[in-house]
Amino acid sequence: MQDVRAEIEVIRSQIDQLRREGASLAVNITPSEDNDNSPQAIAEAYRRQARENPQLFAELKGIDEAIAALEFQLAEKETIIKKSRSGYITRLSEQIEQLEEAKTKAKAHAERINQLASELATEVNSLKNCADNLTPLYWQVYYKPFITGFKTISVPYVRSDGEVWTIVNRIV
Repeated sequence: MQDVRAEIEVIRSQIDQLRREGASLAVNITPSEDNDNSPQAIAEAYRRQARENPQLFAELKGIDEAIAALEFQLAEKETIIKKSRSGYITRLSEQIEQLEEAKTKAKAHAERINQLASELATEVNSLKNCADNLTPLYWQVYYKPFITGFKTISVPYVRSDGEVWTIVNRIV
């Protein structure tokens, strides 16, 4: 992209140089002595001057054509820059749209995880209560506890801190 911008600056400076050169070569053409400023008189004055000095007018015409060609190149280069900018903006807006869709899906999954974590916590507490009730009987029959390890049970839980989502363990 920097190369295209550098080329644009080179073209602009060349156009400016050609315009200065054309201005220095330009002849001050005046219509005939009777001060006739009609379009026909002005056209005739330019034709007469071109016949009298064909080399100068050929050079001025060449400068004008070179300026026109360079302005066409300049327009093409500026179009390239505009297209790349619009392409970047299009890609950026597509990425933002994809990001928003992904965040919506992630939020739905996080809500589901939190719902399941809540249900799991309820189920674990129910199982712990059952185990607490069964363990004395089980101990009397089998001489060992029914279920152990209920001192710290944790379940996953998704928490959002602004834009950052973290999965934490809640102790049940």
